[in-house]
Amino acid sequence: MTSRGGVRGFCRAKAPSEASVRRTETGESLAHSSPPRPGPAPSPQDLKDVGATIMGQALCICSRGTITINNKRYLLIHRLGEGGFSYVDLVEGLHDGRFYALKRIICHDKDDRQEAMHEVEMHLLFEHPNILTLCAHAMVERGSKHEAWLLLPFLKRGTLWQEVETLRDKDAFMPEERILAILHGICRGLQAIHNKGYAHRDLKPTNVLLDDEDQPLLMDLGSMNQARIEVQSLREAMTIQDWAAQRCTISYRAPELFTVERECVIDERTDIWVRILHFHLGEKIHLVT
Repeated sequence: MTSRGGVRGFCRAKAPSEASVRRTETGESLAHSSPPRPGPAPSPQDLKDVGATIMGQALCICSRGTITINNKRYLLIHRLGEGGFSYVDLVEGLHDGRFYALKRIICHDKDDRQEAMHEVEMHLLFEHPNILTLCAHAMVERGSKHEAWLLLPFLKRGTLWQEVETLRDKDAFMPEERILAILHGICRGLQAIHNKGYAHRDLKPTNVLLDDEDQPLLMDLGSMNQARIEVQSLREAMTIQDWAAQRCTISYRAPELFTVERECVIDERTDIWVRILHFHLGEKIHLVT
């Protein structure tokens, strides 16, 4: 199926042009074959001089723990976290003194690069107070692999999950007024996504950041795809089901994505089946519409 509501669009992001990635010699790679464990800021000997031209933008990894993206230098501070094929570093912009989160996605093949570029494209669709902004991006070639770099604002308060866990550790509750305000902000972000014909597909407390004004921002847009999917065969149903198993966190996955019917419509309502807040003593709030 090739229509807007087709399964192909559900599972595959539009590929960026191969000409958009300039291939150059990059020297010894900063990234290892598997991401290193979180730890202190890298020492000078941990970093090698590396250079590349990416998507028409100048970028280099310099000695002394700095990187340059688009003629702007950033100081590597320390590792914030990591996942299966990505990790996030805290960096400081030497041109503005601000802190940023640099997300690096390890791309082993063309499909990985397409998925990383899909996440970039989803970020670029939005300028909304409840959706995390993408400040800059680049695709870096390193031998047989690539790294997609996403420069994002750093929010020191962390995720909604961290906030709720902190309250639980203190045996405290979140006031009802605050819960409603946060949920309102999440709904505004989702509305912006849905209004453009997309669904988030992986909404969960760890994918919601809180800023200094307690406003929630949706992040991790890599699982986003078109909101309305018409399933017309068993093969299409299995394709969507397999995709959801890989991209949608099992404990927050909508029921219709566990066993996809052969003739059905998947739409943005999958974003509403979420368990947002976990309170002390394991009590949970379930949001269903």
